[in-house]
Amino acid sequence: MTAIGRGGVRNPWTQPTYGYYNTQFEQSLTEQDTAGQLTMMRMTLNPESAPPLHFHTREDEFWTVVSGRVRFWLGGSTLESCAVQEADPGAFVFGPRNVPHTFQTITETAEVLIGNTPGVLEGYFTGVGSADARHDDANTDVLEDYGVFFIGPAPVWSDWNN
Repeated sequence: MTAIGRGGVRNPWTQPTYGYYNTQFEQSLTEQDTAGQLTMMRMTLNPESAPPLHFHTREDEFWTVVSGRVRFWLGGSTLESCAVQEADPGAFVFGPRNVPHTFQTITETAEVLIGNTPGVLEGYFTGVGSADARHDDANTDVLEDYGVFFIGPAPVWSDWNN
């Protein structure tokens, strides 16, 4: 991994990759690079990559859509009560700590940069590993140790994409 802590450039898909359920991600910027202030990953999403509706108590989260289109649910205690917004390539989305959110690609795949500040949550993502499908319920205790809490199910693509 190229040192970047004092500034620099990292080109796409040149850093270590990790399996994360049914997809993989590149750890573009580590918490070690930023003394714990920020972590950034590049992920290729598919409709089955959607996380449950959740919130973070310790960090803000943000996304930049690189390709594809992504639907975001923000700010409600259920999917139905969230504000729903669609993000095109180049869009920036911000999810402050304690604000419930989830997201799902609208297109077959979408490439997204995902960041957290501070960067401590990185350990969860690098530790999950590969699987044929998401098994979020198997990791609730670990997530709660990171201050992340599920409050509802993940969006189901066929429910809203008719």
